[in-house]
Amino acid sequence: MTTTFNWRKLRLPAELNTLLDGAKSVHWPRSTAELLDNVCGQTAKHYFEVAYSLPDGKEVVEAAVARVRNGVVVNYPEPYMRRREPDCMFIADDLPTDKPKFEDRFGYKFEKLRGETFEWLKDQDLTAFAFVAGQAPLGVDAVVVAPANAGFFTLGLALLQGMTLPHQLPAAFSPKAIIYVAPPFRHTHFAGKQVVVHDRGDNGIHDMFAYNLYPGPSAKKGVYGALIHQGEAEGWIVTHCSVVQVITPYDNVISIMHEGASGGGKSEMLEQIHREPDGRLLLGSNTVTGERIYIEIPRACELRPVTDDMAMCHSSLQKADGRVHVADAENGWFLRVNHIHEYGTDPFLEKLTAQPTAPLMFMNIDAVPDSRALIWEHIEDAPGKPCPNPRVIMPRQLVPGVVSSPVGVDIRSFGVRTPPCTKEKPSYGIIGLCHLLPPALGWLWRLVAPRGYANPSIVDTEGGMSSEGVGSYWPFATGRRIPQANLLLDQVQRSPSVRYVLCPNQYIGAWKTGFMPQWIAREYLARRGHARFQPDQLQPSRCTLLGYSPTQLQVEGRMIHSGFLQVNTQPEVGNEAYDIGAEMLWKFFHENLEQYLSSDLSLLGRQIIECCLNRGILTDFERLLPGK
Repeated sequence: MTTTFNWRKLRLPAELNTLLDGAKSVHWPRSTAELLDNVCGQTAKHYFEVAYSLPDGKEVVEAAVARVRNGVVVNYPEPYMRRREPDCMFIADDLPTDKPKFEDRFGYKFEKLRGETFEWLKDQDLTAFAFVAGQAPLGVDAVVVAPANAGFFTLGLALLQGMTLPHQLPAAFSPKAIIYVAPPFRHTHFAGKQVVVHDRGDNGIHDMFAYNLYPGPSAKKGVYGALIHQGEAEGWIVTHCSVVQVITPYDNVISIMHEGASGGGKSEMLEQIHREPDGRLLLGSNTVTGERIYIEIPRACELRPVTDDMAMCHSSLQKADGRVHVADAENGWFLRVNHIHEYGTDPFLEKLTAQPTAPLMFMNIDAVPDSRALIWEHIEDAPGKPCPNPRVIMPRQLVPGVVSSPVGVDIRSFGVRTPPCTKEKPSYGIIGLCHLLPPALGWLWRLVAPRGYANPSIVDTEGGMSSEGVGSYWPFATGRRIPQANLLLDQVQRSPSVRYVLCPNQYIGAWKTGFMPQWIAREYLARRGHARFQPDQLQPSRCTLLGYSPTQLQVEGRMIHSGFLQVNTQPEVGNEAYDIGAEMLWKFFHENLEQYLSSDLSLLGRQIIECCLNRGILTDFERLLPGK
């Protein structure tokens, strides 16, 4: 049974046609408002539990959904389901890949489970709709098929990726990506773990099977994987970044692309600086002495957001001006708000989410039906332990000042979550407030992409520092790492006008800073504009991997303490602890770069990596890949 919409005109693959023909019912929503009305199971109730019956007769509740005045709140009974599992992707096809194969991991061919999945879906009331992954017309035509009672999931997907309404579908619409959602298989086949299976079929259709209802690995990062696959085939990449146009009080305009692993400060780069009640900025709190350092910047720059997490660097967008040109690859932004602890922390975002002009979706937020969801009210994973990954899905058109046209990037920054570093407990928390990197080092940081300290967005499976992989988008890619490394290096070579900087967050040495370093760096670099640094304004960092450090940094007449620029000068750190932290970074780079020394890595890439493995100096990197 189906709705009156004639979905057969969509040129769907035969197996999907068969599934929809045989399903209990199929609903094709005519608007996101209709999806919103169905999040509580097509009832008038404002609270709904998304539950499924297992073969053993047990019923499992996957999520609880509440309608609130400013949208929908979704909470998961299991703390494990409140963050993305970093190792949830498996590949079911025979195309080239460096990712785990489904058959190798589970001991049988995916075709068996594929058939079981379709049989289960046929017994369900289904919701289906079309969308374009990425920015039309550069993206991928796609369709989602999900159980109707998982209305919150389809709503979240529509907010993140957009929804092409049935009457607006062009005659040429031909899906090349299909998402199938089957939540109970998490329990029946995968011991409760998040699993997403990608099948990049020989027919040119990228099938993705989502066996859980947390949208991170599927509705967001799974779609990202389909775009990466398309870009690799066509010779372009989808960077893992936020992009913001920064307008100074003097009307200077600079575009900054901020990259990094989850938790690296991408969304925060789009936020205004968080101020104290008296308007000052808390630069840092000393974890040893308790001292607090404040600075004053009376007027911050104006921010015009471009992208929050994914940017299409499509070949058709590029221009011969030495910069990287990007367009947003998403319709909505998956904003993490764990740093919003109380009312008044970020008035702009608080107002935007508390009184939105259209309903939003909140996740891991403590709110009851018919209340108003507030982004500082985080649910607890355990008594007294707030969930580290509260989220809100924000349609980009609701963001004031958002830029919808492609922009050229002037500065590429990379964010790293750093732990405290002291003489008593040395660590890799030796990164100063802002480092300038030669282009070759900028590329290397994107290959090793440290996940960093206390990552809030994923299920932490190992302590210390680990790598997110090439481009920091490797967890979402389905192919091989070497082609992506080559594409990134080619991009760096083709954009010689771009400058590369490195920014920490959370700690600088002994000082707890949160995201203040990247906010201060943003203000400083925007005010400098396109001016180049003079030789006496920079000094080689004590650790070569950190490029150059500013000899001093001044914003609006306020000087930043030198200990925030050269961390070894902090009395709580010193040279010895700094050098131990530097050795941690060298070891991390060596361990993660050796895997790239493959025969199909470009010659220049091999030379840069070998320079690092041989502990080359900054002039060696600059000679290999000069910048302007």
